Amino acid sequence: MGGDEVTPIVDPSRSEPFLLDTHALVWSVEESPRLGSAAKRAINSAAQFNQLAVSAISLWEVALLVSKGRLSLSTDAIVWVRDALSKPGFNLVPLEPEIAVASTRLPFEMNSDPADRIIVATARNLGATLVTADRELLKLSKKGHFRGIDASK
Repeated sequence: MGGDEVTPIVDPSRSEPFLLDTHALVWSVEESPRLGSAAKRAINSAAQFNQLAVSAISLWEVALLVSKGRLSLSTDAIVWVRDALSKPGFNLVPLEPEIAVASTRLPFEMNSDPADRIIVATARNLGATLVTADRELLKLSKKGHFRGIDASK
């Protein structure tokens, strides 16, 4: 993080912002039992205070997974995405230049998956807690690189 951060879309004075990893977004919208009860409470609380963020890259990732047959949705991907974003408290975080560049300059080692890197950079930029079940991302969170909670718990 540094002096070139974008202004957060959420108001940290009202509640702690949460950013959904792609699978957490899908689990939340689809009301999957894979979403843990603690994560669900955190998501619902964040949404109540308009503090729930979704990275634009997650929408791309959902559509990509559908196009590759790795994710099945009850509606067309664009309809699903629009419905997800219309849920109360869900806020789209665009891929701002600062986030894109920050994703290439993370001050720690992590996988090279561009979506993961952008999601982590977005969480750091917003000062948000990342809701994820990704074991590698949770390990990075435990090392203090960003806040995270396990989406499966």
